[in-house]
Amino acid sequence: MAKAKATISPETQQDAMRVAKATQKPGQTKAQTKLIAQGIEKGIAQYKKEQKAKARTQDKARKKQQKPTPVVEQSSEPAPSSQPPTQDKGYSRLPWLLLVVSWIGFIGYTLVGA
Repeated sequence: MAKAKATISPETQQDAMRVAKATQKPGQTKAQTKLIAQGIEKGIAQYKKEQKAKARTQDKARKKQQKPTPVVEQSSEPAPSSQPPTQDKGYSRLPWLLLVVSWIGFIGYTLVGA
């Protein structure tokens, strides 16, 4: 199964070039700026690819959840207690943890740079 090389849209190329020119350093050649823009294009393409994959998995999970489950006969044994999944707790704390770590890094950077 051969994968075709993904073509990058002209809009993405323009965005990448705009970002590369905005971050251009004095004395930087056009060739260097173009290389930076190509790297940004690859990053944008990779990000879009990851987001598509994430959306696909979320869509599959949503469809699986909506699918009617077959009715199971109840046996004489009591069913195990149904507890909500604990995985969601970790995901709700992750953004806050990253925020705290980034602020600590920012404060450390400003103190060291001062």
